[in-house]
Amino acid sequence: MSEIRKYSKRRRVIMGVIGVFAAMYIIVIAWQTFKPLPEGVSYAGDLHAAEQVEMIYDLSYAQDKEGTELEHELQIFDEIHSLIEDADEFLVLDLFLFDNYNDTETSYPAIAERLTDHLIEKKQENPDFLIYFITDPINIGYGSYESMFLEVLEAEGVEVIVTDLDKLRDSMPLYSGLYRVIFQWFDNEGDGWIPNGMSSDAPDMTLASYMKLMNIKANHRKTVISEKEAIVSSANPHNASGLHANMAFRVSGPVLDDMLEAEEAVSKLSGGPDLPRAGMPEQTGDYEVQYVTERQVLKELLKHIESTEKGDRVHMAMFYISETDVINSLVEAANRGVEVQLILDPNENAFGNEKTGLPNRPVVHGMINDAEESLEVRWYNPVVGQFHTKTVMIRGEEQSVVMGGSANLTERTLMDYNLEADILIKAPTDSELVGELDDYFERLWNNEDALYTLDVEEYQDDFTFWQRGIYNFQKLFKLTTY
Repeated sequence: MSEIRKYSKRRRVIMGVIGVFAAMYIIVIAWQTFKPLPEGVSYAGDLHAAEQVEMIYDLSYAQDKEGTELEHELQIFDEIHSLIEDADEFLVLDLFLFDNYNDTETSYPAIAERLTDHLIEKKQENPDFLIYFITDPINIGYGSYESMFLEVLEAEGVEVIVTDLDKLRDSMPLYSGLYRVIFQWFDNEGDGWIPNGMSSDAPDMTLASYMKLMNIKANHRKTVISEKEAIVSSANPHNASGLHANMAFRVSGPVLDDMLEAEEAVSKLSGGPDLPRAGMPEQTGDYEVQYVTERQVLKELLKHIESTEKGDRVHMAMFYISETDVINSLVEAANRGVEVQLILDPNENAFGNEKTGLPNRPVVHGMINDAEESLEVRWYNPVVGQFHTKTVMIRGEEQSVVMGGSANLTERTLMDYNLEADILIKAPTDSELVGELDDYFERLWNNEDALYTLDVEEYQDDFTFWQRGIYNFQKLFKLTTY
């Protein structure tokens, strides 16, 4: 009888421990999913008049799917270097990927080295010149190693701020609950011993760093600001991303101080300093611009898509699309007679590694089935790199709205998990900017001088039932990187 009582007591203790752990797990998941955001995150600045807005883009393209006569039009980092050169008082850079690791045999532009050298030169010319470089912990292997570029910049007096992602909400709750309760207490000291998932060329990582990486969240912004102007971009200063298609917008005026306020919030949540202000006077002009981050991107995008009428057009150039409200709003717009044209990346490869087509291919399959008319999709022809552009233009009869920057149209991007930043632009439909964007979309859609885009059937016919099932399972349980 005593043995039975001992077993019963031991069983009650075990069940009690399991119950306490389960309660902690559920409470942590709930808190980390819905906790208040750090001050200044999910930011919408004021709408400011602007005299000029400039579109800048990168494209890689060929005459066929095999890559015949491969060409590159790379403008974005040339323009960023021009911004750096013209700055007199300070620079604030918030950039996601910043390294030169590469697993492929392709020769890529030395973007990371060039940017590092230019910032060092700027600092050496005037040691009192202020440079703030905000970046993501992916560049230090989540604590497993140091970045040679960031170390050199710090040695020259650049203020390097590595974003504290723990302050953000958790985007993968089933895993992050375990991470917060157990894995975050693992020691991150010592040399890495696990091959780096980003590149075999990169330093090895510790187990603790990998556990942190698996939370799948990031400071994904790509913004460069001086006291005179700013460039908001989809392009990373990452060599292996150097041949991707991307788009950026150059703006100036009082919107710069809104941008600096939003970037200061990232600095402060990461233990960094206050940032300077540009103090530019209000402008007059035909354009209006607004800096929006995180969920505010979604709110503005939905508002403008939902306001479209028959005869309007929505042009989209996008790397990832999967956010349900965005998908539904595009289908509804098409069904009320709005012309919706999407140019999407087929999600076929990432830095030489084959991908499964998620999320774009199952999303496109569903959208085409649900749209009664006026919704068309073409895939970018990915002869090298990715179609990494993240731009939407909503073209009305008198006024058009453009949104572009770092934000993919995914839950992780738009629901306050990642840090993201877009510039929203209101422009007369007969303006130079809208004309340039029209030309860009027409060039790609109609394959005017190269094979830029492919018919939608190119990547839909071989997409299997099981792949769609995996996509739906991952989305339901938030087990995705998008």
